[in-house]
Amino acid sequence: MFGKPADYSPTEDSAVRVHVRQLRLRLHEYFHSEGRDETLIVDLPKGSYSLVFHNGDREATFASESPVDIAIARRTRIRVVLHRVFTWIALAASLVCGAGWYDAHKVIQRSRILPWPLDAIIQDGHQTTIVLGDSKLMLRLTGDKEIPLEEFLSRDYLKNLITPSMSENEARLITYISHSQLTSYANVAAATTLVKLAGSQSDQLTVRGASDLGPRDLEQGNYIFIGSPASNPWVSVFANQLNFEVNEASVGGRPYFRNKKPLPGEPTIFQGLETTGAAGEDFATISLLPNTRGQGSVLILQGLMQEGTEAASVLLANPVERARLEQAIGVHRNPRNPTYFEALIRARSVAGAPLSIDIVSTRIIQP
Repeated sequence: MFGKPADYSPTEDSAVRVHVRQLRLRLHEYFHSEGRDETLIVDLPKGSYSLVFHNGDREATFASESPVDIAIARRTRIRVVLHRVFTWIALAASLVCGAGWYDAHKVIQRSRILPWPLDAIIQDGHQTTIVLGDSKLMLRLTGDKEIPLEEFLSRDYLKNLITPSMSENEARLITYISHSQLTSYANVAAATTLVKLAGSQSDQLTVRGASDLGPRDLEQGNYIFIGSPASNPWVSVFANQLNFEVNEASVGGRPYFRNKKPLPGEPTIFQGLETTGAAGEDFATISLLPNTRGQGSVLILQGLMQEGTEAASVLLANPVERARLEQAIGVHRNPRNPTYFEALIRARSVAGAPLSIDIVSTRIIQP
């Protein structure tokens, strides 16, 4: 059992003797406590390694016990009593911990409640895709021609961008950019803000570039589009549902929002910054609308410049600003039957960063 060699000496190695003594004490402890009513008693007499069996005569069996053994048995009985006491204490503690766990579970459940309007776009069991704008659409400036969604997906726009008058290096640069995954800082900042707002449900989110999406992808799921049609042509798919439309005076010119149906006192044009990084006012829209291409909802954050796009995500991250927007729209919060809306906001920016945000106008979108 112990793997001792044939010339094993008990005087030099007491391992066997120690274990047998422990076994003898355990047997005594058992038959003095839980095994008090046993009809068959197992004993291991001192000086022997052989088991002896007795028919329930405890006095005869343990008559030879030493004072030490008797003291051990007494401590054993005390230990059994204490064990029972501590069992009840542990049970009571378990009930208290269970109640605490239940309260903590309710706190966790509350933490899973997403802030509006993300509660309508990020839901358990449904994947939500964040689609970032594609900075390579800036190549339209070289061809002085807009790049519609169809050409963007088929890459036919490259035929018009590379001309015989270009140098080899210029053509190589355009080809490299057109095959790269590029986006702006504002897009990354907005996506990061949305992931943080999603909290424990951020695993429901995936991030993709505009060029990675296909028309059939929109047939199911929820989507968040970041950027205006100049960088994210997928936004143009929903342009007919929106009141505020992004336009440019010319290709790459100063952009503006056209107010299709102005309310009393509203202008027909909202013009933003001339260039990104300039100080002044920029405009953006936050829109929640049904996905007409399939089931689900769509959230669009589009600014005239990067400052406007970033400002839209900054507003959503601020509880006070979100409450102002809810009040301006008159939202009746119900994630299963959300209030679809469009909100035009104005951001005062310095050196590429939005400093203050105002809500300019809102619209309710009828599904």
